[in-house]
Amino acid sequence: MAILELNNVSKSFGVGSSRIDVLSDINLKVNEGEFLAIVGFSGSGKTTLINLINGLLFPDKGEVLLKGQPITGPGPDRGVIFQNYSLLPWLSVYSNVKLAVDEVFPKMSKSDKEAHILKYIEMVNLTPAKDKKPKELSGGMRQRVSVARALAMNPEMLLMDEPLSALDALTRGSLQEEIIKIWSQDKKTAILITNDVDEGILMADRIIPLTPGPKATLGPEFTVPFERPRDVTAINKDEQYKRLRNDILEYLMEVGATRRQTSDHKYILPDLQPVMPGRIVFGKKKYSESVKHF
Repeated sequence: MAILELNNVSKSFGVGSSRIDVLSDINLKVNEGEFLAIVGFSGSGKTTLINLINGLLFPDKGEVLLKGQPITGPGPDRGVIFQNYSLLPWLSVYSNVKLAVDEVFPKMSKSDKEAHILKYIEMVNLTPAKDKKPKELSGGMRQRVSVARALAMNPEMLLMDEPLSALDALTRGSLQEEIIKIWSQDKKTAILITNDVDEGILMADRIIPLTPGPKATLGPEFTVPFERPRDVTAINKDEQYKRLRNDILEYLMEVGATRRQTSDHKYILPDLQPVMPGRIVFGKKKYSESVKHF
């Protein structure tokens, strides 16, 4: 049953000659308990799409429905994990999580609230650091605080806007496993925005590419056939994984090349650059991590 629907959604910014049509004719249904990944090029409108769902933006055309009702703004029913952590630097780990809990559960008793906060801090393995400030934490630890804060709100839906893209490959892999482990406990509906195809295959039930902008729209969906829990090493040796990964990459390369040839906008898609055998990234910057960036 669909918990989220986007029907014929379009979004633009600016007016007149400065107008940029970012998204066009977006149609999407997300089922309750599903883990969906949306992958695409940088600048294609992935963050705009997630902000339409979390209620920070509103469509020019079409509708965004949550449980059949139009989204009118942000709400505690949608927990968001941002790329840049969004922590208050003067508050401790405990207090950053408490801030969200206070907002969502104002009538919860002090003792229950403390137990609730500590539960989610423990869930992301940060109990020894609960009294530290963000400046005392590594990037991976800061993102763990963001995960704990979002989950402590007990949202119906978890929205992740490239939450791991700023991390090194080892920390990223570790947090991928942590998020999946936590998600598996109650399987809240989750939407992951990512530029890493492998990340989508490891974490999601379905992967849908977002075509390059302007007027970006959703491409065909790719179902991830692997049962959970997923072992990265085992998946990498699976022929189904290789076919699925190649199909998604080929689709993205095709639409990228087509858009470069037909676009009359000052929008430059990055060139493809090989990084290592079997690894491809999109962009002018080379990365040493074994991940793909779009």
